[in-house]
Amino acid sequence: MSKEGFLPIGKVVNAHGIHGAIKVYSYSKSFSAFETGNTLYFKNDSDSTASCYRVKWSAPHSRFALVLFEGIDSRSLAHSLKGYEIFIEKAKLPELEEKTYYWDDIIGLNVYTTDGDLLGKVESIIQTGSNDVYIVKNEEKEVLIPALESVVLDIDLDQKTMKVQLPEGL
Repeated sequence: MSKEGFLPIGKVVNAHGIHGAIKVYSYSKSFSAFETGNTLYFKNDSDSTASCYRVKWSAPHSRFALVLFEGIDSRSLAHSLKGYEIFIEKAKLPELEEKTYYWDDIIGLNVYTTDGDLLGKVESIIQTGSNDVYIVKNEEKEVLIPALESVVLDIDLDQKTMKVQLPEGL
């Protein structure tokens, strides 16, 4: 599965119940990817191929989603998928609002200051209550950059760059 065409949306945490439902840790606040009828792809690190299943039923459950898939009809089959990552085709995702991005698109961007200095690459993202925080690393240090419009001035996905105006003290 190439990163270009698919987006990771969650990870199977465990089986739920006796009819094959799966408890999924969702990477997103929205559970729209788990809507009935969506086809999702399952893959783990030790398997080079992906399996696909259609969502039969889903319900939010705290930070998790409970999902029943067509073709997964027993607890043992559901349990065998524990640890698998779940993907959706990017083409099936809803259009984002302007200046809104999927985390998968942000991770890996080269981050530059307004002076043109390279700070490093976005390695990961921390979700906080008020705004996300980008963890930017280079060989020497790590910088935490708040994902605020006043700080992140420009994101160019084609050039794989982000331009930032660091606040005083960073």
